[in-house]
Amino acid sequence: MNRLYFRLAVTNLKNNRQFYLPYILAGMVSAMMFYIMRAIQGSDGIAVMRGAETVYIMLTMGLVIVALCTGIFLFYTNSFVMKRRRKELGVYNILGMEKKHIAKVMAWEAVILYAFTVCGGLVLGIVFHKLVAMFLVKLIGMSESIPFYVSGWGCLQTAELFGLVYVLMLLYNFLQVSLANPIALLHGNNVGEREPKVRWIAALSGIGCILTGYYLAVTAQGILEAVNMFFAAVILVIVGTYALFLSVSIAFLKMLKRNKKYYYQTAHFITVSGMLYRMKRNAVGLANICVLSTMVLVIISTTVCLYMGGEDSIRNNFPSEIITTLYFDRIPTQDDREFIANQIADVAQRQNRELTSVSEYANIVSLVHMEGNVVERYDNTDPSYGFEDMGMLYVMARADYEKFTGHVYEPIAQGSVLVTASNAFDADVIRIFGTDCLVAGKMPFSEEFPDKEIQMLLGSQPMIYIVVEDALALEPFLSGEVQYHMEIDTDGSIEERKAFAAAVRETLETCRKKIAFTSGMVTSRTEQRKEYMELNGGFLFLGLFLGILFLMITVLIIYYKQISEGFEDRERFAIMTKVGMGREVVKAAINTQVRTVFFMPIIVAVLHLAMAFPMLKTIMFVFGLMNTELFVGCLIVTAAVFAVIYFIVFQATSRSYYRIVYT
Repeated sequence: MNRLYFRLAVTNLKNNRQFYLPYILAGMVSAMMFYIMRAIQGSDGIAVMRGAETVYIMLTMGLVIVALCTGIFLFYTNSFVMKRRRKELGVYNILGMEKKHIAKVMAWEAVILYAFTVCGGLVLGIVFHKLVAMFLVKLIGMSESIPFYVSGWGCLQTAELFGLVYVLMLLYNFLQVSLANPIALLHGNNVGEREPKVRWIAALSGIGCILTGYYLAVTAQGILEAVNMFFAAVILVIVGTYALFLSVSIAFLKMLKRNKKYYYQTAHFITVSGMLYRMKRNAVGLANICVLSTMVLVIISTTVCLYMGGEDSIRNNFPSEIITTLYFDRIPTQDDREFIANQIADVAQRQNRELTSVSEYANIVSLVHMEGNVVERYDNTDPSYGFEDMGMLYVMARADYEKFTGHVYEPIAQGSVLVTASNAFDADVIRIFGTDCLVAGKMPFSEEFPDKEIQMLLGSQPMIYIVVEDALALEPFLSGEVQYHMEIDTDGSIEERKAFAAAVRETLETCRKKIAFTSGMVTSRTEQRKEYMELNGGFLFLGLFLGILFLMITVLIIYYKQISEGFEDRERFAIMTKVGMGREVVKAAINTQVRTVFFMPIIVAVLHLAMAFPMLKTIMFVFGLMNTELFVGCLIVTAAVFAVIYFIVFQATSRSYYRIVYT
């Protein structure tokens, strides 16, 4: 008996290959991608590489996303296939098969699909694993290679993941069949639809969500605010997108229908009425395509930009080859500065390095709350102070300040200060920590000042520089953190620069007691370049991987949408021709309707991307990427390439649609 059920299952899959073949191929590719990421993650070659922790974290993120998206996507396509097979299952029931017999056939179908998906995916994964691993190694700049091997854990976890997904889908299908009566199954695809009603509350809420999300994206100030607001903006736009297609589109079509002059034209009548009735059923699919398209555009454009702009990021974050920051509990004296400079000069001489550039300065940094011309210490234990109330105060001696501006300033009288602030400041007196100081001069704020990354981090929150005459005038502000910075450029090869950085680090540590600084940090641009390559290369690998996955899901949703609408429109097309409408008129109207519906998601996705640009640009500052022209170029090229791919996919899937409708 089981043999009969197995043969029926095989016959069903063959007869419905138009639906199941893309379903199997998508499952195989998903299984392949999951196996490859798991195999690379568990590779001994990755484990011994420098920067393995970063790569491991990224691959783990990728595994979770691939697993979630695969499960959701397979459930989505399964629901479509089962919807198309309702009539077939109803016929089985009418012919005498009990629901338990139908369940056995469906179980065999699930086993066959699972076997094809997992076995095919694992074979492809094993074949392409080495190639993808080499691509990852190339992106992150590793000299080591990942040996070819078959991951037992990768095979097992792939089989377990897809086994769980297929079992859940089978239980869902059992539930659908058990709850439906034979007549409902038999006529499942022929149930008439009422004209959809406009849900004005949902429509207005959707518009409000999208506009609010856009507002957050456009007005976000500073990195922290952009990062904090990013997910809120994303959720609002996603919710608004679904409302846009579910409610707003119906409201718009209803408005066109009420316009008698526009509606009662042959082409417009067919197009508007057809879109109105199909929008209720297909709005979720269109919203899915729009959201996935936006994700593809954002992920690929940002990761490609990060990778291409890696050198710019390094230069922005590390403007000099060696950057040292020493922390004191006092103002470093001139003798301290000269001692440090002599120690570094001795290191350069011993290693035969030429110091091409050396700059140094000291400042006192404090977290403050500024209101008007009053600057107070920021108390993070005070519940009345929030993050938006926090600012940064930098106090510097005039000699150090002149190094930054390249200008010479007049001596500053005792009790007076020069002021430059990121926010407007017009007062003649400034109260700092309870002490009034005369404002001897106000200077324009420049982004070229030190700690511009802090400025981007704070965004609209204030940064203020106070310039005093000398070290003695710095004493009243000593409650803040005293920092002494040195920036050094040197010649030499990569290895020589690394050796020089290591020697500077060792020398400063040995003389720490003599110059009495509390702690210190030495950063090397050459050393950081390797980490940036690992980070940006890992992001690009993950972005391309997920971009391909989301693109594949988008393509399959478009394909199934075309097939579904083809079967629905075939009967509608036949009825219109039978009542006397010209075939060419109806065909032209349907073509217009199809193009309008399927190009709506990509248009909305590009609009989402454009509105997200200010926030994305700010978030890219986290990685030190401030090359706006490069980012804009990556966005435009990515959107153009995706639009071409989308058009090609649309043209290819449209052939299946027209073949169904016009035959």
